[in-house]
This record gives sequence, structure tokens and C-alpha cells, in this order.
Amino acid sequence: MSGAPPLTLARLNSMNQTGFTTALGFAFELSPWVVERAWNDRPFASVEALHGAMMAVLDAATTADKLALIRAHPELAGKAAIAKALTAESNAEQASAGLDKLTLEEFTRFHQLNAAYAARFGFPFIICVRLNDKASILRAMEARAANDEQAEIAEAITQIGLISKLRLLDAVTE
Repeated sequence: MSGAPPLTLARLNSMNQTGFTTALGFAFELSPWVVERAWNDRPFASVEALHGAMMAVLDAATTADKLALIRAHPELAGKAAIAKALTAESNAEQASAGLDKLTLEEFTRFHQLNAAYAARFGFPFIICVRLNDKASILRAMEARAANDEQAEIAEAITQIGLISKLRLLDAVTE
């Protein structure tokens, strides 16, 4: 994105819905509908307000839409990561927690926990890896496997909120 003007709130507030959605589509993994639906709440006074509008979209979303968003996320240290098929944002986030440098034992443990979690819930385990390390992620994977589906959908959306907020704070200036 070099050469492009910085993403400022003023610029975002003045964009049409297509431009706004295109500019911020990275915030929610392969799910630009969240950004698109928040456009109507412009103008945004702060990045916090912008993110709040997007989270309100998620709060109002159907369970089917929430599940589609959750399922758009890659498995941690999974096949997509190995194949280098992650979005740039997910790749950087997983690397920040050391998930790109796992020992064979760690990789095996992540694979086992991912498989058990996906079998139980039907979607990938979501955690804001930038706020965690390998050990805390593994602990959370083990602990959250005991949740019921509704609690885990809610926790996944909370974690997606943290992920998207950090992405927006990195990209948008006030």
C-alpha cells in the first residue's frame, strides 16, 4: 500500500460505502460485510467509535453470519499457515506469537487441539494471538474446549473484536 495516502478518519468518513469497505475490509478476516454495514454510522469521531460501530454490527448479526465470520478465520498453525496461504494480517499475527516457529512437538499439540476443537464446535479456535504467546494459546485451547457452543461463539466474537481493533489501530490515524 506504499504511495497510498494514510487511512485517516477524515478520509474514511468522506468515502462512499464501496471505498470504505475496500479500505477497511482487512479488519475482519475475509468478511467485508461487517465493515460495509458499519458505514451507515459515519462520521466516526475516533478509531474507538469506528470499531464500536463494527462491533455493534456483529452484535446485531445473525448466528449464521457470526459463524460465517468465525469460519473465515484460519486454524492456528494449521494447513493454511504451512502453505503460506494466510492473509497478510493473519500471517503477521501468527508470527508475532511464534506460531510460525513451532517445534514438532508443539506443532503436533496444536494440530491435535485444533482437530478436537473443530470436531466439537464446527469452526476454528479463535484467539487474539497478538495478546498471547504459544503457551497461553495452548492453555486457552485446552480450557475453552469445555465451553458450550453458545459460550464459544460469544468468546470467538470477543476475540475477533480484539483482533479487528488492533488491526484498525495499526492502520487508521485520527
